[in-house]
Amino acid sequence: MFRHALRAALLAGGLFAGLAPALAEGSRLALVIGQSAYRSVTPLPNPANDAKAMAKMLGEAGFDVTTAADLSQRDLNKEVGDFAAKIAAKGPDTVALVFYAGHGLQIDGENYLVPVDVDPRREADIPLQAVRLNDLLNTLNSVPSRMRILLLDACRNNPFPAISQNAGRGLALVDTKTGAPGTFLSYSTSPGAEAEDGTGANSPYTTALLQAAREPGLPIEQAFKRVRVAVNKVTEGRQTPWDSSSLTEDFRFVGATDAGAANAGPRPAVAKRSVDEWKRSLEGKPIEAANEIIVGDGSVEAYEAFVALYTAPPYGPQAREWLDLHNRMAAWNEAVLINTVASYQGFLDRYPNSDLTPTARKLIERLRNRPVVTPVVAAANAAIPAASAAPPVVPAVAAAGPTCPCSQTPPPARKSEKRVEEKPARKRDEDPPKRAGRTPRRDPGDDVVVYAPPPPPRVYYGPPVRVAPPVSIGIGGGYGGGYGRVPQNYPARRGYGY
Repeated sequence: MFRHALRAALLAGGLFAGLAPALAEGSRLALVIGQSAYRSVTPLPNPANDAKAMAKMLGEAGFDVTTAADLSQRDLNKEVGDFAAKIAAKGPDTVALVFYAGHGLQIDGENYLVPVDVDPRREADIPLQAVRLNDLLNTLNSVPSRMRILLLDACRNNPFPAISQNAGRGLALVDTKTGAPGTFLSYSTSPGAEAEDGTGANSPYTTALLQAAREPGLPIEQAFKRVRVAVNKVTEGRQTPWDSSSLTEDFRFVGATDAGAANAGPRPAVAKRSVDEWKRSLEGKPIEAANEIIVGDGSVEAYEAFVALYTAPPYGPQAREWLDLHNRMAAWNEAVLINTVASYQGFLDRYPNSDLTPTARKLIERLRNRPVVTPVVAAANAAIPAASAAPPVVPAVAAAGPTCPCSQTPPPARKSEKRVEEKPARKRDEDPPKRAGRTPRRDPGDDVVVYAPPPPPRVYYGPPVRVAPPVSIGIGGGYGGGYGRVPQNYPARRGYGY
């Protein structure tokens, strides 16, 4: 009995080992988009087929797949927003994947996914009619998730004649290491290059990806090494996929057959090899084998070592072209991030005749012609003395005291001195001497007249009070020290004044 139960458990473990990554990673969500039916340009035959094939493969790999086709700008934005909402509902353990097949463009250093309803007449129309790749990335980053995987078969040729002469080729480089960790981004070809739609049912990129992703237990980085080699071979070096990764954990499309290798976990650290180390590794190998190694690795150091050792066509010139293109796109990415006249001028000094030259010159003119705010601010603050100006000359007495009472301990308050005046001889009916702004009062038992500031007004919050007719104020000789002058309809009296 026990042996039968153990055997059944082992069989079940081997049967479901392939699902271990999906269980370990939590939910898997995928958004698959195929853009074929463009309205203002020639339709693309393969993106619809690519999207269907990818949706089928991802569904088999445990993804909850949402498919969409031939989207307008509004619909594309809505699908991305709804997909982000699904990620948020599933929780932070979710693996989110987006596959896009269709046209993609770079305008002024920004990448755009192109809806089917665009009809640009100038470059400025693309930001208004298309969807920025950075907006897609920011939307996915706005919700917690375990990792985000973006696969873009979108580097086809620019089909819009009104802007094809001035816009750069392909897509601009995006470094995922500068953004949120846990992101993997793949292009169907190198930044700045154009991908082929292919002559078969699927594009070369999607064909290679479908085959590599179905291999059990293959980590995603190894899968895309195989994709690079396969596409490079089938296109005879004209197209080499590219990717950028900031993943902190391992990922496999399909789990391994053994449970130990199937569990996803932290990615092992991979030491980066220098150019000299690559030279020692490649030296003596046949050029075809060495080319396959460096294409699979995809690093700048590997390509630099290869072009230093091998020059024979076709592999030598192809590797040199890839390296020059990558260095140019890296320099362009740096110039766009800095976004100053000096940064774009530095790019033009290094690459004066590239496909990005018109864009660089246009951005320089845009920066030079933008409104300058600094003089306006300076004019508004002209009345404020500069901090470095010489201090004004003040009298010695004033200079001796503190210049800022709030920054020093205030001196102790002194009792106000009484001002003594000689009592004038006057008749009882005469008014006392008046001082502007002060109310005289008499100190009992003293011949000193003290002039104090008027008391603050009293505030009455009760019901309305009837006010007596106005009276004049005087000083009387009775108890209370006042003499009141009252209206004629009131009897004069001595004592308290009214």
